[in-house]
Amino acid sequence: MAPNLTGSGSGLFLADAEIVTTKHVGQTPKITKPIQQHTQPAHPQPQGRTYKWEIVWRNVFGFIYLHLGAAYGLYLAFVTPIKLQTTLFTYFCGFMGGMGITAGAHRLWAHKTYKANTALRVILMVCNCLAFQNHVYEWVRDHRVHHKFTDTDADPHNSRRGFFFSHMGWLLMKKHSDVKTKGKLVDMSDLEEDKVLMFQKKYYLLLMPLFCFFLPTMIPIWLWNENAHVAWYACVFRFVLSLNCTWLVNSAAHMWGTKPYDKNISPVQNYYVSALAYGEGWHNYHHAFPWDYKTSEFSGYSFNFTTAFIDLFARLGWAYDLKTVNPDMIEKRAKRTGDGSHASTHGKKSSEQDTHNDHEGDIWGWDDKDMKESDRKMVVYYNRKSE
Repeated sequence: MAPNLTGSGSGLFLADAEIVTTKHVGQTPKITKPIQQHTQPAHPQPQGRTYKWEIVWRNVFGFIYLHLGAAYGLYLAFVTPIKLQTTLFTYFCGFMGGMGITAGAHRLWAHKTYKANTALRVILMVCNCLAFQNHVYEWVRDHRVHHKFTDTDADPHNSRRGFFFSHMGWLLMKKHSDVKTKGKLVDMSDLEEDKVLMFQKKYYLLLMPLFCFFLPTMIPIWLWNENAHVAWYACVFRFVLSLNCTWLVNSAAHMWGTKPYDKNISPVQNYYVSALAYGEGWHNYHHAFPWDYKTSEFSGYSFNFTTAFIDLFARLGWAYDLKTVNPDMIEKRAKRTGDGSHASTHGKKSSEQDTHNDHEGDIWGWDDKDMKESDRKMVVYYNRKSE
């Protein structure tokens, strides 16, 4: 996933495009301070390419304060008597903010893995403001670009540039120019027709501070007389912890784990990330089948609290047309391109050649124009709503 705090016109953290040049023989690069390259064995950094540090200092200082504040908030939890109501309320805000990202921006709007009625879309929009990872429109645009051009210069958090860059470094510097260029190619018309999202986009500078910081701080003060100092740093701790759990999907879940469905791409299955990010760590599966509302092959919930959340609202009739993948299609994909860790392959790796550098045909989810018709026909629906 791609939480974006550096987009235009949507909050405290703002940035434009970073410039990149490719060094050719006989040419002198126009930049003077290349980034230290962090090579990953599964997908080495393209040779002859250098990047320019265009640091966004307000982001740097903002994140320094937030992380120090989160550490101080954790310290207060051990040295100051925090009311039980505040602890429970902080966890509740963290969970609902997480659902605004995972069930909302990610599975509903970025990948169109299911549909939701207006009431649920409003709830998820408010929860998304609580999470403060920029308005949904920008979050989705960057995330669709991430799926279409994974680990290229058009990927906002290209994991080939190392753990720190893909985790949070990409938010501390200006975007690569390819992110803007390729972002303009992604179809966003579905979001532009969603009045709930256009309302959020228009009023984000009011909605985000209200739901992310003001109310989570003031409600404990108003309702159970919590100390204002404690209430504020509990809010900061919740926000920073939520950010880092989300960022792990961009970093750790592209580096450490197994690849049972496709060994030729960087995303992996990472149990720990899944536990911390409400079920978003089964990342190799998700990139292989981005239209599955579960983002996982597994039945049951197994830390996939986002799926449980969506299923709850499906039972209420608020979420419908939930899409998943035919088991036969999953097994065939694992045998064709997996690393041998899938149960159906009995430890036998696929013989398909590594095509990681060829991203033609990568799709961002349901309704991507590059999605194969054969894949569409293999979709399995739950709670299908008659047309």
